[in-house]
Amino acid sequence: MQHPLEFVPQNLRKPLFYFFFAFTLVIFGVFRPLDVPLQTSAAPSGIVSFELARTFDASQAMINSWDEDARLTAAFGLGFDYLFMPVYALALSLGLLLAGNGKTNWYRSITAWLGWGAFTSALFDAVENYSLWQALTGSMNPSFPQIAAFCATIKFILLIAGLLTALARFAIRK
Repeated sequence: MQHPLEFVPQNLRKPLFYFFFAFTLVIFGVFRPLDVPLQTSAAPSGIVSFELARTFDASQAMINSWDEDARLTAAFGLGFDYLFMPVYALALSLGLLLAGNGKTNWYRSITAWLGWGAFTSALFDAVENYSLWQALTGSMNPSFPQIAAFCATIKFILLIAGLLTALARFAIRK
């Protein structure tokens, strides 16, 4: 399997990685203070608790624990996350492309698969956010928290697997 960003010229891979990695950190830095008003006893991990709520009752308890400002913050965060998705996907995928460069065939193949996984995680994130938006804006459909939790779980698995694989490059000999 070919990595999704294999077409990027060798001389641009590191600079693009550093750019998207820095942009990822900046956006992540914006999310940190946005998450503070979302951390309540019903949602101890803020938006992550909401993403993984799984049940209608749990998601509603979290929404009800937020005041109006917190709900607006959650809504803004869900929208802002759509900017974050391609940025973190590009940063991780480029990191995996760099990690696989010059490594053994099996490791290079894994980095290619997970390079696609980085973009797939962004797609799951988009569906997750749509489902969370529906719950946040009053939908009584109990499937939205279930869809959000499923998508968030897949997203986190793909992102963590990609990150660990990219970092493992330092432990793997050619």
